[in-house]
Amino acid sequence: MKQIGQIVRLANVSRVLPVLLFLACQGFTQPPKIGEINFYGLRKLPPDSILAALGIKSGDPLPPSKGALEDRLGEVAGIVDGRIEAVCCDGSKATLFIGVEERGGPHFNTHSAPAGGAVLPDEIINQYHELLTAVARAARDGKAGEDLSAGHSLIADPDARKIQEGFIAYAADNLPLIREVLRDGSEPEQRATAAVVIGYAPRKNVILNDLQYALQDPDDSVRGNAARSLKAIAVMALKQPQTGVKVAPVWFIEMLNSVALSDRIEGARTLVILTDQPNTATLDLLRERAVPALTEMARWKTLEYALPAFLLLGRVAGMNEAEIQDQWSKGDRELVIRKASPPPAPRNKR
Repeated sequence: MKQIGQIVRLANVSRVLPVLLFLACQGFTQPPKIGEINFYGLRKLPPDSILAALGIKSGDPLPPSKGALEDRLGEVAGIVDGRIEAVCCDGSKATLFIGVEERGGPHFNTHSAPAGGAVLPDEIINQYHELLTAVARAARDGKAGEDLSAGHSLIADPDARKIQEGFIAYAADNLPLIREVLRDGSEPEQRATAAVVIGYAPRKNVILNDLQYALQDPDDSVRGNAARSLKAIAVMALKQPQTGVKVAPVWFIEMLNSVALSDRIEGARTLVILTDQPNTATLDLLRERAVPALTEMARWKTLEYALPAFLLLGRVAGMNEAEIQDQWSKGDRELVIRKASPPPAPRNKR
């Protein structure tokens, strides 16, 4: 049986592909039905009150409008921001994720939107689109195995891999432009493309700060691509410690409190890699900043997405990998959550 750390790293190899509600219906003669519903960000409000406000439940047809549902979510008292995403599909059912930021709750800060004029050539933008198409096709055909050992993604599918290998040459010759677009380009798609392509630069240590900066981009897709580029570098650093490359955990930990689903998923998966070897400083920071967020993620009904957070909680609790795997196999998530959670503060005696 594979160690769960390996399973986490292999799950959804190239990118999280959440299918927005109005797109999830494509390819179906009828809209998919809502399957499992997962929540995050709820510290005060009960899930049932959110579902009542949205007028949805498991088994209902997937609503056609993501925007309308999110508008309704934003009208719930005590919520300052909310996101709803559907991941398609388990048979005829889509998994729903409902995330909120409550008033006074944790907030993930991002940079203001840049306004620079730097752009990548149309050829590179087109290749990025072709890569997304090739990855989606490879995932559907079971050919999306991914090698990250060189510090960047190389996918088994030959069409996707050919595009990625082209990025290696382009990044080596055009790093200043890619860096400028990533930091200052006004178009989110340009920055999202740059966040992928810069990851193929030959010297990984010189792009770490650029990618860490991009983890605070105001656009979800830019942050997601930057996180995946850094995740690949983290894998290389783990396999080749002699390189001296170190990926900082701070912004990945902050992303665990984001209202965006992709931030939480990519943050957790990268932190699994960063704690594969003993890493006291990162575990201490997780214990200080992220146990509530990890707890709600570890309780998600959809096991594939709950697993990274569960593993991190086990490591925060000081459990070894065999103990964590045993509890996962037993389905006893609450024991690990209790071990990772700080004890309640003592009451003041009167």
